[in-house]
Amino acid sequence: MSQPSVIPRRVATAAAVSLALVAGLAACAGPQDTEGSGGSGASDTPRKGGTLTVLNSNPQEDFDPARLYTSGGGNVPSLVFRTLTTRNRENGAAGAQVVPDLATDLGTPSKDATVWTYTLKDGLTYEDGTAITSADIKYGIERSFAAELSGGAPYLRDWLIGGADYAGPYKDKKGLDSIEVPDAKTIVFHLNKPEGEFPYLATQTQTTPVPKAKDTGTRYEEHPVSSGPYKVVSNENDGERLVLERNPHWSAATDQERKAYPDRIDVRSGLDSAVINQRLSASQGADAAAVTTDTNLGPAELAKVSGDKKLAARVGTGHFGYTNYIAFNPKVKPFDDPKVRQAISYAVDRSSVINAAGGSSLAEPATTYLPNQKSFGHTPYDHFPSGATGNAAKARQLLKEAGHPDGLTVTLTHSNEKDFETGPEIATALQAALAKAGITVELKGLEGNDYSDTVHSASKEPGFFLAHWGADWPSGGPFLAPIFDGRQIVKDGANFNTGFLDDASVNKEIDEINKLTDLRAAAARWGALDRKIGERALTVPLFHPVYKRLFGQDVKNVVISDWTGVLDVSQIAVK
Repeated sequence: MSQPSVIPRRVATAAAVSLALVAGLAACAGPQDTEGSGGSGASDTPRKGGTLTVLNSNPQEDFDPARLYTSGGGNVPSLVFRTLTTRNRENGAAGAQVVPDLATDLGTPSKDATVWTYTLKDGLTYEDGTAITSADIKYGIERSFAAELSGGAPYLRDWLIGGADYAGPYKDKKGLDSIEVPDAKTIVFHLNKPEGEFPYLATQTQTTPVPKAKDTGTRYEEHPVSSGPYKVVSNENDGERLVLERNPHWSAATDQERKAYPDRIDVRSGLDSAVINQRLSASQGADAAAVTTDTNLGPAELAKVSGDKKLAARVGTGHFGYTNYIAFNPKVKPFDDPKVRQAISYAVDRSSVINAAGGSSLAEPATTYLPNQKSFGHTPYDHFPSGATGNAAKARQLLKEAGHPDGLTVTLTHSNEKDFETGPEIATALQAALAKAGITVELKGLEGNDYSDTVHSASKEPGFFLAHWGADWPSGGPFLAPIFDGRQIVKDGANFNTGFLDDASVNKEIDEINKLTDLRAAAARWGALDRKIGERALTVPLFHPVYKRLFGQDVKNVVISDWTGVLDVSQIAVK
């Protein structure tokens, strides 16, 4: 999982960076779109017509519903791919709710939440006018298990009975017995354990219907069959240029979420971020009706924009469920001593970290691991209060109690990428703060791939490093379980339980919460669990990012939900 971009994905999934957001990563006090709501953004009544241009840095690669790793169905992908459920397309906290899409409701669970049944709406059709059936959804899910179409979220493989051993329909034509389709409008999922959050998972693009007769395997991404308001008319250079036009057989009567105002969507990628912001700022020609789904304003750009009232009125502000933090490996000395970890927690100067991350407009201080949104079950706590600038005296006291009266020297591993998250700027700010408490920090910077491989390896993980995590969906489950469930420790692959926590009581509580189908009740339990785990000082939460993105002067009806934290292209009008 990572921050929101072309495909909001987790910076690391449960299996990696859901990025991202691909950008998964993810995201959280709730986007207050006060700037983006004014002026040309939302004051005029939206109308149908025109072309919306999307200017992005990252290409929309792997435009196949089996291969995409999204949060809530993604941004551009959700214009083409409808799913059983989807995110609520509203501003702020209301947008963190899951709602029906192809299905009539959020699903009917069995008493123990191991069986989920969905019924499809009437009148659902593809771009060619043929009916969408439950068998198409079953097939769409099954093809996501094929090795040649890997890349999507791992949950269905983990949750469905028989999923771990299924090789996909190209090799196993029998299909998955744990997905039943008793008739053309009903689909039933049989899970190997209770999962009360299955409605959230059903927003992933893997539940997109795919007609078996139209499946072209790895070439399907070139022209996937649309179930949404737009169809693909051109896909150049693996998503670098993606052109969408109206699907004439899409019916708004079956789709309460997507507004589909523009006639055409032109996605242009591979652009330098500075160029994107320059073009959006100038807002000339086609760029007047343009947005970006993956490029933030940097500190210098934001300062310039803030000084111009007209430009400031064209900035959308959002929060995605995402936390940047320090991670400890308690198997490495001196971090095996809780008092050392607590001392570092007290010594952290969050003000300097916020400044290193771009300032208070782009980052909010964090003392909890869960993002500060209601949907995650956010429960305020600060077990090791350091104030705004660090509590060096308390840190020194704890070091003395731990047997380090003269301080100690430690190594902080970080990425060399200047990403304002895990890069040199944050590492240097921490180095200066900890020095005040007698902790000498030696910095070890690694290049991107080397950094990721090192910190996610159970055998190579350093004792003290910068990390981040984003939301696959707005709930505490995909936030806490991959990081703190002992059964998810991976010894020979990508491991995200950085603290190697394997506590029977924590594991049991995760299982108990997963049984709940009342998502509000579950959120409260996730928050309480976060508070309990936080006492162990296995992480030091640093900040939650804030996303500031420009949009063109002719863009209207800007909607930014707490689910994605970025402009929802399904709501935008350009006339």
